[in-house]
Amino acid sequence: MLILQRMATSSSFISTPLLKASSSFPTHFLSPLKHCVSAPSTEFRALALYRNRNGVSTSSAAVATETQVSTQDDKLKETQKEKSDKLEKVVLPTNESSESLLRIRHTCAHVMAMAVQKLFPDAKVTIGPWIENGFYYDFDMEPLTDKELKRIKKEMDRIIGKNLPLIREEISRDEAQRRITALNEPYKLEILDSIKEDPITIYHIGNEWWDLCAGPHVEYTGKINRKAVELESIAGAYWRGDEKKPMLQRIYGTAWESEDQLKAYLHFKEEAKRRDHRRLGQVLDLFSIQNDAGGGLVFWHPKGAIVRHVIEDLWKKIHIERGYDLLYTPHVAKADLWRISGHLDFYKENMYDQMNIEDELYQLRPMNCPYHILIYKRRPHSYHDFPIRVAELGTVYRYELSGSLHGLFRVRGFTQDDAHIFCLEDQIKDEIRGVLDLTEELLLQFGFSKYEVNLSTRPEKSVGDDDIWVKATSALRDALDDKGWSYQIDDGGGAFYGPKIDLKIEDALGRKWQCSTIQLDYCKEVTNKLKANGIRGELCHGERLPKLIRNSEMLKIPLMAVVGAKEVETGSVTVRSRFGGDLGTMAIDDFVSTIKSAIESRASI
Repeated sequence: MLILQRMATSSSFISTPLLKASSSFPTHFLSPLKHCVSAPSTEFRALALYRNRNGVSTSSAAVATETQVSTQDDKLKETQKEKSDKLEKVVLPTNESSESLLRIRHTCAHVMAMAVQKLFPDAKVTIGPWIENGFYYDFDMEPLTDKELKRIKKEMDRIIGKNLPLIREEISRDEAQRRITALNEPYKLEILDSIKEDPITIYHIGNEWWDLCAGPHVEYTGKINRKAVELESIAGAYWRGDEKKPMLQRIYGTAWESEDQLKAYLHFKEEAKRRDHRRLGQVLDLFSIQNDAGGGLVFWHPKGAIVRHVIEDLWKKIHIERGYDLLYTPHVAKADLWRISGHLDFYKENMYDQMNIEDELYQLRPMNCPYHILIYKRRPHSYHDFPIRVAELGTVYRYELSGSLHGLFRVRGFTQDDAHIFCLEDQIKDEIRGVLDLTEELLLQFGFSKYEVNLSTRPEKSVGDDDIWVKATSALRDALDDKGWSYQIDDGGGAFYGPKIDLKIEDALGRKWQCSTIQLDYCKEVTNKLKANGIRGELCHGERLPKLIRNSEMLKIPLMAVVGAKEVETGSVTVRSRFGGDLGTMAIDDFVSTIKSAIESRASI
């Protein structure tokens, strides 16, 4: 007999020993509120009807005007939709896929620095790299305003329009030092000292401006499309990421190969902002996270609670129809239960401290599995009873670092859709297929029709015999083949108690969510970027986050970059230092710059 477990919150199916299938409550749960939008129009027409019934005439001109307004509104909506659809079809290149785009962005950073120094002669330049969606440059100068960004962009356009050549020059270290000193650029002298290779390369923009740089750049400023460049924001940044050093003015910009690409990027940003669940939670008064209660703990307000109630009722209805019995189990249990289940050996870093109650140790539950098994074991079963399907909307509590908390995506307490199926060996394939069908049905209810599927196999550290792992993995593979879903193999990506099927669901903006392999893919990008900048980096996974951190501390790793859902969404990393502790969240490029600065100055972070 095997147990099949399905947990929606992690978007995975695991076979066991446990087979887990999940389809997490989607974040797009606002559809019941859509009808509110039509209220103003309904009220207007009701008023017109009231007037007619009470002998109050409505002129034909007024009726015609209403019709005209309605027609104009419809046309405007159609035009906006066509424009939006067109932008969403634009495929945005990346620095990795387009070298010309990388060159454009790097040159834009130089052009912006040149523009700033022409407008603000006292500004001192530091560094200006290309980044994921554009570029930035740091200046030592008086604080800037958004109004001044427009002036800088106008000057950039003028420089681009002059079609100035980008000229590479190699000079000796002494010559570079002489030129930098003549310009009174102290930060450039510090950068020069950190460059270990000779000769020194500089890039000129015409004969008007130059900078220390290894390239690459476009051949002429005219290669940049002025209408595909935009200055986005101003932020403060410490020189070399050290709070004891001067605060600099960082100007962020974005640059693309074409105006359509820029418009598509801005459209994507606006849509992402508009759909941000944290903003919607506040605007629609759905939920909040109260600092007085603690981070990562969600308070559902009346409006949010009723939406959740509707979703939970739907979930219960579908599960009952598919032969599941519903359960409710405690939020806490004796610590021995978690030792027997293996969680204390494999999952302790994600569990809260134990509580002493009348000389016995208790623990908040991080999972529901042991409870469901206890209910199954309460009495003997005949083979005629199988399969036995049980399900629960179970609230669990998991330790998360404060820096990794992010809205509803990364919390310390949450309710997950959790189910277990107790079945005979020859029932496994059909039961897994049933779970896949159920997952698809639930996802389609919320408009999720696109997903990537991974079959995650046995990790290095696991429980159970080889034979049961082989059978469980084969059953998952057979069910996927029977379902007709294409999938990839994630070697070693399974849970410690069983292989699993992971689903990445795609949202309205084409972003992938709800699966741990999203973070493993993003970590690879970060690792590759570190290596491209001459920084040694190693990707560590396969364990829960606190254990990975503890292992790194034991190995005396100088820096750790922690990645979760928030970091994936914002293109950042949460940094922990062996010497300085938690350093907070940084953009990837800031992280790289901070490390390079520490390497160059032989300082610890």
